[in-house]
Amino acid sequence: MPGDREIAVLGVGMHPWGKWGRNFVEYGMVAAREALADAGLEWRDVQFVSGGETVRNGYPGYVAGATFAQALGWQGAQVASSYAACASGATALSTARAQIVAGFCDVALVVGADTTPKGFLAPTAGERTDDPDWLRFRLLGATNPTYFALYARRRMDLYGATPADFAQVKVKNSRHGLHNPNARYRKEVTDEEVAASPLVADPLRLLDICATSDGAAAVVVSSMEYARARGVERPVRIAAVSTVTPAYPNTVIELPNFASDSAAGIGGAPELGFKESIAAKAYEEAGLGPEDLDLAEVYDLSTGLELDWYEQIGLCEPGDAERLLRDGDSALGGRIPVNPSGGLACFGEAVPAQALAQVCELAWQLRGQAGARQVEGATVGLCVNQGLFGHGSCVVAVR
Repeated sequence: MPGDREIAVLGVGMHPWGKWGRNFVEYGMVAAREALADAGLEWRDVQFVSGGETVRNGYPGYVAGATFAQALGWQGAQVASSYAACASGATALSTARAQIVAGFCDVALVVGADTTPKGFLAPTAGERTDDPDWLRFRLLGATNPTYFALYARRRMDLYGATPADFAQVKVKNSRHGLHNPNARYRKEVTDEEVAASPLVADPLRLLDICATSDGAAAVVVSSMEYARARGVERPVRIAAVSTVTPAYPNTVIELPNFASDSAAGIGGAPELGFKESIAAKAYEEAGLGPEDLDLAEVYDLSTGLELDWYEQIGLCEPGDAERLLRDGDSALGGRIPVNPSGGLACFGEAVPAQALAQVCELAWQLRGQAGARQVEGATVGLCVNQGLFGHGSCVVAVR
């Protein structure tokens, strides 16, 4: 039942996004300490640490929960580490929530941090013929920008989207991110600047595609009883966490595990595509629908993908995303602001931190603490993304 699994968000914190090349643990400690201070807690109060793994940062990245606990100072907390590619932060949050709801702990710290290489994120080195990410790069030549471009081309073919529509997503998000002190890029961008940027993967240009960044985010969550005992009567609450996997029949795909959203109509597959099902599960658990949302944070790896998310989380019918954008409905002051934080367009991608950064933004918005990017009167927010190899990520927060 909605409400039975709710947990309280007591504190949130971030290390600003950028490109410094330092150890990811440094970033995570800044975010963790900010979240603890925001919650009014000491490190010794934390009973469980849930870390989002970062596989590019060696063994400490693989055991992120213990790495962060050690950096803060061993105090006996239980730990866990979660890897789900871009969904790692949501999976780590889901792990912490399960511990709290099951009664194994009262308060938990969830941390994600990353140090990324320059350029797009390539798979780890070596011959990895059982790794679909490696196969995508080595056999198909499908780097991440190529993958984003294929989705953009699909959108153009199906719905008549244009490069000018894609550029407008970047323009909107750059205006939002201008007001975010944690954003890496805080500069308004014009349509002309997007159009003049280098072509990376037709039809997407450099300013259509997110950068890779260093950064960190942390969230302190607790049971509702623990929050009330500390005098927090009306906290932001996590009403749902969705980490669903696809339901596509692998037997219809000749290359193993190369399914896509377009497979949804192939023999026996469900009516909902993968991304639609991510949000649908969260709505079901929260007892809410897209009509209840005041804002959304979506994973804009590219400008075209943001438009896809409008439809996949139910903000409009398929083919109507461009109208939503052109009418200003998805901008601050519009009917349903999308990415008031500035999104990846302004932050760049720090993989295990990203879903938690979205939760931080929801918390600030629902508390009325977002400053010049505040969505007026916001009480319900959703954040969503997708991790490589079938990892869902959607969180619904309410106040």
